[in-house]
Amino acid sequence: QAQLMESGGGLVQAGGSLRLSCVASGIIFRFNAMGWYRQAPGKQRELVAGITVGGDTNYADSVKGRFTISRDIAKNTVYLKMNSLKPEDTAVYYCNTRPPISNNWGQGTQVTVSS
Repeated sequence: QAQLMESGGGLVQAGGSLRLSCVASGIIFRFNAMGWYRQAPGKQRELVAGITVGGDTNYADSVKGRFTISRDIAKNTVYLKMNSLKPEDTAVYYCNTRPPISNNWGQGTQVTVSS
């Protein structure tokens, strides 16, 4: 069974930066498209960034130009670099395959951006 472990969240002031990491076991990134998702209080979980098997990336309009998804295949790790953070980026951030597999959801990592 796959396991995904997210880390790197925290409390940051608006305009600050964070880098999230997702280490996977049971999923080989080389053969799976991956995504970073987030869920804010009272809202549905949404995809914010994705990376294909070939390494192409795509972003939600709300984060385009500020967030960067990348991966280290050797470490089976996916990253999300978040710059120019805004209070509306506050959420729990998760990684999963694209499309997501329900059994793969981990605990996520909390990102809180203060104004």
